[in-house]
Amino acid sequence: MSSDDFIVTPWHVEGEIDYDKLIKRFGTEKISNQLLDRIEKITGELHFMLRRGIFFSHRDMNFILNEYEKGNKFFLYTGRGPSGHTHIGHLVPWVFAKWLQDKFGTNMYFQLTDDEKFYSKQNLSLEDTKKFALENALDFIALGFKPEKTKIIIDSDNINTLYPIAAKVAKKINFSNTKAVFGFSNETNIGMIFYTAMQSAPCFIEDKPVLIPLGVDQDPHFRLTRDVAPKIGKLKPALIHNIMIPALQGPGGKMSASDENGTVYTTDTPEIVKKKIIKYAFSGGRPDIEEHRNKGGNPDIDVSFQYLRIFFEPDDNKLKQIYEDYKSGKMLTGELKSILIEKINGFLSVHQEKREKAKDQLDKFLLDNS
Repeated sequence: MSSDDFIVTPWHVEGEIDYDKLIKRFGTEKISNQLLDRIEKITGELHFMLRRGIFFSHRDMNFILNEYEKGNKFFLYTGRGPSGHTHIGHLVPWVFAKWLQDKFGTNMYFQLTDDEKFYSKQNLSLEDTKKFALENALDFIALGFKPEKTKIIIDSDNINTLYPIAAKVAKKINFSNTKAVFGFSNETNIGMIFYTAMQSAPCFIEDKPVLIPLGVDQDPHFRLTRDVAPKIGKLKPALIHNIMIPALQGPGGKMSASDENGTVYTTDTPEIVKKKIIKYAFSGGRPDIEEHRNKGGNPDIDVSFQYLRIFFEPDDNKLKQIYEDYKSGKMLTGELKSILIEKINGFLSVHQEKREKAKDQLDKFLLDNS
């Protein structure tokens, strides 16, 4: 597959993604140094995911900052399609959203689309997706969101709130637009065809601007939402996109909840994490130790290094040292994998404890149906 042949849709990601080409393909805007400077000036610091280009693209981020500087508040919205257990890739936009909530003092809505996963996954019942929704909610809460400013929406539970908004959106989207964006066919079930209206609904739950941190594969839903917004008298949602998190076997594609060998789940034990990283994590090292010492490894394709860069090593100086040591051959692949294993297990040890405590907090976060 050539660099032009990569696929990025809300349901399928394949190939090695050229993000500059994807920006042109989707019609988004690259996050510029000027925008980074502006965010840093307002917040007092830059999140490491912004510094490293993990969040690389946006729609209307400057508008959000303009409104904020005028004293007009915005709110945050992101979500998860609950088709399985949460994995570490899912956490990327959530952790960044937590930082945004802290820096800007915003309300936050987290949508769990149990309906969409029921429509799109032949092997899952609605009861299955609802169960996964409640499980995934625990991982979200465990990241430290404030219950007084954060509400979790489960589509099948909160239909009274969502449906009146979704109906207004749905009336302004025709089937040809939906087909063009998502590639639907005559065999596509009508739940999938209507679903974009449901994913749009939280954008308009408050009469304020909204900023959505999300994986770039979800952008097509909100292209339609942005087209519809003025037609129903609402502001267009602003978006900030993160890159796709590679599967352990990388490069190309993304981590998927349905591929156990390519995925590190938030519920994995230390032994399972160690086994997965050692056995499956794609290496940028040389075939043997002597060659690696002489020629060095390639951290840019090494999945263990990428996971450190994307999530698990926020210290830029430490990351730079690891990069240089691996590239020079001073650090071997096994040593790099050991660093990642320690980092992931250290994170998960704390996260799993918080996740357990979140079971007692869940009711505080769930959106009231009344």
